[in-house]
Amino acid sequence: MNRLEELEAFVAVVDFHGFGNAGEKLGIAKSMVSRRVSELERRLGVQLLQRTTRRQSLTEAGREFHQRALQILADLNEAEQVVADTQCRVAGKIRLALPLGLGASELAEPISQFMDDNPEIVIEVDLNDRQIDLVEENIDLAIRVGDLEDSSLIARKLASVHFAICASPAYLARFGEPQHPAELPAHEVLVYSNVAVGRQWFYQQDGKRVSPRMKYRLSANNGEFLAAVARHGQGIVSGPLAFLQDAIERGELVQILTGFTRQVTGMYAVYPPGRLVSQRVRVLSDTLYAHFRERSI
Repeated sequence: MNRLEELEAFVAVVDFHGFGNAGEKLGIAKSMVSRRVSELERRLGVQLLQRTTRRQSLTEAGREFHQRALQILADLNEAEQVVADTQCRVAGKIRLALPLGLGASELAEPISQFMDDNPEIVIEVDLNDRQIDLVEENIDLAIRVGDLEDSSLIARKLASVHFAICASPAYLARFGEPQHPAELPAHEVLVYSNVAVGRQWFYQQDGKRVSPRMKYRLSANNGEFLAAVARHGQGIVSGPLAFLQDAIERGELVQILTGFTRQVTGMYAVYPPGRLVSQRVRVLSDTLYAHFRERSI
């Protein structure tokens, strides 16, 4: 049996959490994945996986071998990529994950430019605000806003993101305008459910953190929806200035609490760990970086 196929099967079982998932990713039957891993264990004379009816877990030897196997496969991919790069041809498919709001408002232009410059590229875009598992969902590149909680990810900062807090003129006329973050718990606030509530309503004043405990009636996993609800007078919204700015300029939303500093965060190009970054993904990342050039949005 091909030793490389054994390594790929073993790594896929670990990375995709099971023989069935590994078979789907490799395009082979689950039984073939199991056979390749068993043959690898037989040839090495050591058990790499503890198997139960519900799950598999790495043995101590399996953990060490998994790291070595990842490196071997990465080295092989790198060698192949070096040869491919000499052809100076950017082609193939990129699976790209974008945040829904900023993906539409800020990223459509540079991605369109990238497609004009590279006509042999095919891009599959997943517009979703949830924090997806890049390895599990086979994503080549993701754009994320905010703190990167997974330290294993490889990230490149593209831009700084500023936040604002807004309400409609009708809401402020009805309930009054809060003059201090401490007044927010007495108001109707609209909460973005993909981020901890305390992080959304975090302020700084005179070097001190101001983070009131919030009560809310409406939460959603999409910032644009929350901004639209705020325009209809249902509450106070907090989100990136990039997709609140138009409503502010039209007078549909009013920026409030401007005397209190909001923490500036970053927008990052993020790559999955343990995988060689292909030339086409590097070129896309370079295009995005050149477009933003660490500017603020």
